[in-house]
Amino acid sequence: MPSSARRAAIAGVSSVITLVSITACGGGSTASTGSADKLPAAPAAQRLAGVCPKTIVVQVDWEPEAEHGPLYRLVGPGYTVDTAKKRVTGPLVVDGKDTGVDIQIRAGGSAIGYQSVPSQMYVDKSITLGTVTTDVAITASAKQPVTAVAALMKKSPQVLMWDPATHPDWKTIADIGKSNAKIVYVDGSTYASMLVAKGLINKSQLDGSYDGAPARFVSNPGIAQQGFATAEPYIYQHEVSAWKKPIKYQLLADVGFNVYPEALSVRSGEVKSLSPCLKKLVPVLQQSAVDFAAEPSATVKVISDLVQQYNTGWVYSEGTGTFAAKQMVKLGILGNESDGSIGSFDMKRVASALKTFTPLVEQSGAKVKPDLTAKDVATDEFIDTSIGLKR
Repeated sequence: MPSSARRAAIAGVSSVITLVSITACGGGSTASTGSADKLPAAPAAQRLAGVCPKTIVVQVDWEPEAEHGPLYRLVGPGYTVDTAKKRVTGPLVVDGKDTGVDIQIRAGGSAIGYQSVPSQMYVDKSITLGTVTTDVAITASAKQPVTAVAALMKKSPQVLMWDPATHPDWKTIADIGKSNAKIVYVDGSTYASMLVAKGLINKSQLDGSYDGAPARFVSNPGIAQQGFATAEPYIYQHEVSAWKKPIKYQLLADVGFNVYPEALSVRSGEVKSLSPCLKKLVPVLQQSAVDFAAEPSATVKVISDLVQQYNTGWVYSEGTGTFAAKQMVKLGILGNESDGSIGSFDMKRVASALKTFTPLVEQSGAKVKPDLTAKDVATDEFIDTSIGLKR
């Protein structure tokens, strides 16, 4: 999912909610409380020293948030925060044990000039992994090819939302399409073209002027609006003072938006050279996802701390993060694939996404790599199928 479309929905809420106090930070690095000196060593299977870079650098597509929780859970005590470059560095830990290397997570958005993650990965070769959604990988395939090695989320949390009081007859996105209501979204979002192509909505309904602020929805609840199941249901009911009531929505994933959102990806030409590292690192990432799903609170606090230290204007309360973490598990956004493992890919689904989104990406003017295959975009080579959420 494009980061601009992904996050505008939350960023604009600051105009009408009560914000937590954020203290401006200086331009240098600051150390958090805690120390990594006495961390026990991870088991041999999870020791990354000697096979991975001394610092595993992860470029994410936006500000700290719960959708990136499995990554931030890897950041151990004693981490440092660079408030100028918007990045956090600390020992890479799993289950409280030191893997022998550090992890650095770099914020996206304004911190990288709103560039795409693949473009940043090719500008800065120190980046080990980037979070790249399937349609973005297709868009970048000709000049900045990336291959996903682990799915950060099983399915997209993106939704179309509406006011149930104004539209009690709307149950699905198809119901919106049967009306004349405007659908307010961020112009250029791939999912909109998909919905039109599938005949679920009419092109004439699309209004690409969404700026992230809730004011229009509040003042005109007759519209439908883009949003995220991990944010808007909580924010509109609890934090938008002019609303303070439930909304309804349908996941775009339920109507064909079958991308893997923000999948952890490497430059395609480096899959082989990074293979010894990825064989150990990917199962560590999978285990971190399991651990975050089971107990997200400590990680949500880290995310809240980083949001306040970065002080970019990004609004993300601890309440939103707590809601998002629970909602991801509840809705299967963070969950096992059909093989029972977390972080894996259904390669038939990847192939289906290529079939759906390649023509839409080309219609937007982007050049797609000729004969692009599912194996170019994602691989299950490094997945440990024994690691998954226990039900």
